[in-house]
Amino acid sequence: MPFLTPLKALAALACAALLAGCVTKQPYDYSAFKESNPASILVLPPVNKSPDVKASYSVYSHITLPLSEAGYYVLPVAVVDETFKQNGLMNADEIREVSPQKLYEIFAADTVLYIDVTEYGSSYKIISSEVAVSATATLIDLRSGKELWKGVARASTAEQQQNSGGGLAGILITALVNQVMNTLSDRGHEIAGITSHRLLSSNAMNGILPGPRARPTPPR
Repeated sequence: MPFLTPLKALAALACAALLAGCVTKQPYDYSAFKESNPASILVLPPVNKSPDVKASYSVYSHITLPLSEAGYYVLPVAVVDETFKQNGLMNADEIREVSPQKLYEIFAADTVLYIDVTEYGSSYKIISSEVAVSATATLIDLRSGKELWKGVARASTAEQQQNSGGGLAGILITALVNQVMNTLSDRGHEIAGITSHRLLSSNAMNGILPGPRARPTPPR
């Protein structure tokens, strides 16, 4: 193998980085989704994998809107949650253990949506402060048990924040003020709404397919 000079080595690394940055996201395989052709979705309470106890039900409260806008009938989350509680299942982790067959027997929905909240709340990183919410979703056909779709989304206040002038002192003060405001106003709930819309919008790249009640859109 020929020896590369430092200059050539740096050039090779730059080319590799450029090629890596040009890799495009592969289209999602919707064959199982199209074959299933679901009309209704049962959304289970999200499993919270973040330290914030508010995460699960904060995200849960935002789920119905984007799915309804996508054209699906969503079983009322309050009724679903109360049904589980009446049967002794008090938290999302316990509910997650219920088999698809049993869920279909109880709710008769075409599909079930499993959601994990992997990040929720504010963080202070010396020179920056943000509130971020990340979540993943998996859609399963309750009639066949097949996985139809998976998605992931994240939203953060840092997307709109800009550092003010005043050098390092100004940056630190801005970060501290943002941290206080984020804590007092519970912006996690607001950001959870943005994350939920990104996660479950039928207009997103590799997003959930439009349901039978959706307005006509160009085929994918």
